[in-house]
Amino acid sequence: MTNGDDWEDLSVRVIRALAMDAVRAASSGHCGTAMALAPVAQVLFGRVMTFDPDDPTWADRDRFVLSAGHASILQYSMLHLAGYDLSLDDLRAFRQLGSRTPGHPEVGITPGVEVTTGPLGQGFANAVGLAIAERRLRAQHGADLVDHRVWAIAGDGCLEEGVSHEAASLAGHLGLGRLVCIYDDNHITIDGPTELALDDDPVARFRSYGWQVIDLGEQANDLAAIEAGLRDAVADETRPSLLVVRSHIGFPSPKFTDSKDAHGNPFPPEEIAFTKELMGLDPTASFQVPPEVYEGFRRATDRGRAAHSSWTARVEGAGARGELLLDQLRGDHEAALEQPLTSFAAGEQIATRRAFAACIADSAPLLPELVSGSADLTENTGTQLPGSSAQSAQEPAGSQLHFGVREHAMGSIMTGMALHGGVLPVGGTFFVFSDYMRGAIRVAAISHAPVVYVFTHDSIGVGEDGPTHQPIEQLASLRAMPGLEVFRPADANETAVAWRLALQASGPTALVLSRQNLPVLEETAMNGPEGVPAGAYVLCEVGDGELAAVVVGTGSEVSLALEGARAAAGRVGRIRVVSMPSMERFLARSSTERREVIPLGVPVVSIEAGSTFGWAAISDVAIGIDRFGESAPAGEVFAHLGITADAVSDALIGAVENEG
Repeated sequence: MTNGDDWEDLSVRVIRALAMDAVRAASSGHCGTAMALAPVAQVLFGRVMTFDPDDPTWADRDRFVLSAGHASILQYSMLHLAGYDLSLDDLRAFRQLGSRTPGHPEVGITPGVEVTTGPLGQGFANAVGLAIAERRLRAQHGADLVDHRVWAIAGDGCLEEGVSHEAASLAGHLGLGRLVCIYDDNHITIDGPTELALDDDPVARFRSYGWQVIDLGEQANDLAAIEAGLRDAVADETRPSLLVVRSHIGFPSPKFTDSKDAHGNPFPPEEIAFTKELMGLDPTASFQVPPEVYEGFRRATDRGRAAHSSWTARVEGAGARGELLLDQLRGDHEAALEQPLTSFAAGEQIATRRAFAACIADSAPLLPELVSGSADLTENTGTQLPGSSAQSAQEPAGSQLHFGVREHAMGSIMTGMALHGGVLPVGGTFFVFSDYMRGAIRVAAISHAPVVYVFTHDSIGVGEDGPTHQPIEQLASLRAMPGLEVFRPADANETAVAWRLALQASGPTALVLSRQNLPVLEETAMNGPEGVPAGAYVLCEVGDGELAAVVVGTGSEVSLALEGARAAAGRVGRIRVVSMPSMERFLARSSTERREVIPLGVPVVSIEAGSTFGWAAISDVAIGIDRFGESAPAGEVFAHLGITADAVSDALIGAVENEG
């Protein structure tokens, strides 16, 4: 028994049937979890959540995250039944090329999907970010204008992944009382029972994180009990809540209930027919939704439409306060973009991480949406906001967020914050530890989430910390990721331009910055504002006569390229020095535009203190590092590994002489 109204009981059975039908039609997917969670979804969408299917992007809607994204057909079925612009034909096209119902939920593809989920645990951490964004906006603009909640469904796999542990710990510390996660405790993974690899106690674990835990036990089919549990969860606004539901995957299929085969396989047609018959549905019909289910949801969602209308009136009635909220939600950063670039004097010695700190400090007063933090490296990464309070349960409007030593969760939480709207998240760590965040960065790129990663200590310049802390392959790795903008500025002036471009980006941006001091080059102040957006530009030319060679550098090696070019010019003739802060931007330009910077017919030498992978598309001779580093003072490591001005000079002379 579901203990619901007649239409709700019928709806639960329809949801289960749609899950079986769609997965069978696709010959691919996960219907078992969707079937088991149909009552939970019914309560969320039919009784508890506030949303307006006529306007899926209404700013004060509740957010729903299906962290167990493999059960996507559950979310798609609910969006269809609740009246979103998602048809039965869309459900029939489940997992097909070009459909709006892909294998895992993707933001921007399906109306009503808030975040892209699939890699287990990512959605859970995204939900923490959504909750941080909601609370901060509410503290900034008032509870009458910002008043919504975040609901998530996570499975055993989500809670096994380490990213969920990191995120849950931070959520408990911050006291995110408007975050409710439903834990689908079905004891089944792809390999079999969870007991094959899992014995921990999630109730005890989440209580230790500072969460309220409500254990419903064997009430996964009781709508009244589920609603009561969710209401109890929202009654405590001082702690995030975990609602534990002991469900049975594949229920009520006689053959596949509690079976690992219900996890990722379509049911045979005869089992689908038999299960439908058990539920009192037509065993011969597919994708059937009785009109009373649609009518029931229409009545249920009228509450959300009324809430939307009331909110619109309150925002309009709030005058300037309402306008400030709407401006922040638009996220165009107009005021900060109109201010002059932060400037640095030529000849000054400054690490690009320190230059970034100056840039963000200049911008912060004009960016009420800015939230900056790091994985326990705030001062080291230049992500501190002078005069700002730290985000906490006591200071929910705080702009400084201490993520702790939780790189993976930091990345995922930033994605949730950005996709919520009204928040610009900046997060910093040492570049080598971008490896810990890579899964989150990838999902942010797929999601087009406008986040800013500040990766400092970007090379063997880390020095004595040695190869575990000296990035080698990370630049090539991140450059290979579609949808991620990667900038490695040559000096403070290029850093200022890169920060400006990050503010204009429609997706994630990585700023890769130096630990060590670098000279501020006179040429970057003159040419950088136009050159950095192009990806690469002519910094200067040294020597006389015909153009003999080009040397290209990035980051801290641009000054070495310039020094080496000056040393070689007297012997080989005129040399062009090119700064390339963004390889991807440069390669995306037309061949004509690229040849204006790096012409055909002359040898090209590149220098970068990292892997030479990818440089073959640009240079004939690549000076780089295709091994791990050494523990020694930075200058000694650069010399030992051949990242020097002398190496540039020798390579230029050799390349020109070989050309001749």
